[in-house]
Amino acid sequence: MQKEEEEDEDEKDDSETTVIDGEEESDDKAKETEPQQQKKQAWAPTTYSTFGKEVFCYVGEEISILEALDSYGAVIWPAALALCHYLETNVEQLNLVDKAVLELGAGPGLVSIVATLLGAWVTATDLPEIIGNLRANLLRNTRGRCRYTPQAAALSWGPDVERTYPRTVYRYDYVLAADVVYHHDYLEELLFTMRYFCRPGTTLIWANKVRFPTDLVFTEDFKNTFNTTLLADMGEVKIFMATCRETEEHLKHHPAG
Repeated sequence: MQKEEEEDEDEKDDSETTVIDGEEESDDKAKETEPQQQKKQAWAPTTYSTFGKEVFCYVGEEISILEALDSYGAVIWPAALALCHYLETNVEQLNLVDKAVLELGAGPGLVSIVATLLGAWVTATDLPEIIGNLRANLLRNTRGRCRYTPQAAALSWGPDVERTYPRTVYRYDYVLAADVVYHHDYLEELLFTMRYFCRPGTTLIWANKVRFPTDLVFTEDFKNTFNTTLLADMGEVKIFMATCRETEEHLKHHPAG
């Protein structure tokens, strides 16, 4: 146990060890047999720790993020860092001041915090079990610093979004998503949700690190669904901008005859 703690301290000041797609190693992982490791990596990223804290600096502010490391949905991922950097360094191209912004799969909330610091009115969404930690991070890092107070709300991808977020009430200038695509069973629901919120006048920004073949399949489906532009290519991490195909959107709501 003492050896594990010493190794953790060498890796991070906050005594945190995170394993993401095999990018970092921990003693717990080393103790697993090779088949166990292959089985875990075959279906989802894995984390080992109970709690952790990261401090980032964006938009001239220190941002302290508490990660609930028992869930890979509440961890800072590489594409989130890439998207935060892109947002703060391209404020002329993507001006978020006074814009309504929705984040899908917000996790611990770093992207939503940066968008709020840049002047946006943000709604950060994720699964219900993620919301508590997400809301705490949002408020801790934006209170007294921002034009608007960000909101945290539960949102499950798929057709049910039509009931929980009716079009007559909810409309956004930007939809943000970072590292929401990995090897899970909800890619169709994710694409449905992206398409639902990305209507005429909305810009969707999606950042992703490619890990599995399913990422590439989803990327092709994404390109076939929206008008897309590659904003940034950082090797494994790519950032896309997408808008709806307005002709299809018009026909959907105003069919001929």
